[in-house]
Amino acid sequence: MSPEELMAVINVVADTAMEGYYWWATAIMIAIHAGFMMYEMGASRAKNVMHTGVKNILAFAFTIPAFFVVGWWAYWAYQSGNIFIPDWNHEFAQYYVPWGDQGGMGPNHQDGASGIFWAAFTLFAMTTASIVSGSVIERIKMSGWLILVTIFGGFIWIVGAGWGWSTGGWLVADWGFRDVCAAGVVHMAAGFFALGVLVNLGPRQGRFNADGSTNEVAGHSGPMAAAGLMVIILGFFGFLGACLIYPSSMAGTSADLGWINIYGIKSNLSAFAFNTLMGMAGGIMAAWWVTRDAFWMMGGALCGIISVASGIDLWYPGTAFVVGAVGGLIMPYCHKMLTSWGIDDAVGAVSVHGFVGIWGVMSVGILLGGYPAPSADIPAISFTGQLVGAISFFLLGFVPGYVLSWILNKAGMLRYSEAILEKGVDSTEGETQAYPDFQKSA
Repeated sequence: MSPEELMAVINVVADTAMEGYYWWATAIMIAIHAGFMMYEMGASRAKNVMHTGVKNILAFAFTIPAFFVVGWWAYWAYQSGNIFIPDWNHEFAQYYVPWGDQGGMGPNHQDGASGIFWAAFTLFAMTTASIVSGSVIERIKMSGWLILVTIFGGFIWIVGAGWGWSTGGWLVADWGFRDVCAAGVVHMAAGFFALGVLVNLGPRQGRFNADGSTNEVAGHSGPMAAAGLMVIILGFFGFLGACLIYPSSMAGTSADLGWINIYGIKSNLSAFAFNTLMGMAGGIMAAWWVTRDAFWMMGGALCGIISVASGIDLWYPGTAFVVGAVGGLIMPYCHKMLTSWGIDDAVGAVSVHGFVGIWGVMSVGILLGGYPAPSADIPAISFTGQLVGAISFFLLGFVPGYVLSWILNKAGMLRYSEAILEKGVDSTEGETQAYPDFQKSA
């Protein structure tokens, strides 16, 4: 066998393995959404449980075609250093026009990469939707919810991915921004989109008293919520793994170079494994230490993962433990602050994903400043660059969330009436109740 023939065989094997890798990473990511659904249903009162579950499943369904029609195309159109107006003439954007004739958005035996990369990014998009979902349970109208999630999951968040999750985005090219596993791109954007919506949506019925004091609104099943959080953690191993570029000819790398991260920098799953687990452990322990609350302890696991996400392939594992612990420490205090402002975030999504996402992004600027970029044309990591990125993702999330929900609120499409909320959304707006026998006997 000639060297050329041998290389052809190697490339075929590598390309096939890459397809399999992202296929299963995408499958594991679906556990994120099963976990969020369980978590949110457990945190809902019995009279609203099925509405919460249906909301999650429909968000899952609506995001897929939205991301097919707009999202993947837009991701590539924002890789020419532009901030506001996408470059639809970009070579890759043209390849991924959904109705185009270049074969990037359909079955193509010559292209085994596009479909699986699109699928992985579609699951990232669904994750942004699921993050928002928990914060608004028990009061948001299904029509308004589906409009919000279709626009955000199908388009808005991916603009930020074009900015800071590719070597051509302006945050990377101009500021050296680094966010390997999306503490800013996914978590911050979604967390602060949720905050914008919550400002207009208002609290759950019974959460606040007339004098401004608060009441705890207990979900109907703590065990279901806790189990759901564990399933989310399982799913995030697929999410994190899909943030690496598998070595193959179709991915634009040579098999002898090994893994690279999304910025083209050499990396591997070993670094991800060390720092994911160490960060998660730190987040759990810190959240338990400051709250002694099982609900927040499990949220601390997510905080630990999000805290180490931006620099996941660079941390020393001991440092990752400390970075994750800081995330677990700040999360409950951020939630208390929001509650004192009259914001009712039912599952703490703004704190876990939004505020801890800020810490995840900024920890890289604070502790990893000066680490070089993959190209001499791109600045090294810096505090300023990470700060510019954090501000950008806050605005990208909060402003559209506030504006879109304000419009829906004015149109009467955002919140159910108090009469419906009093009786329960399941019995008034849906045909299925979670516990019909229990409710008949009650």
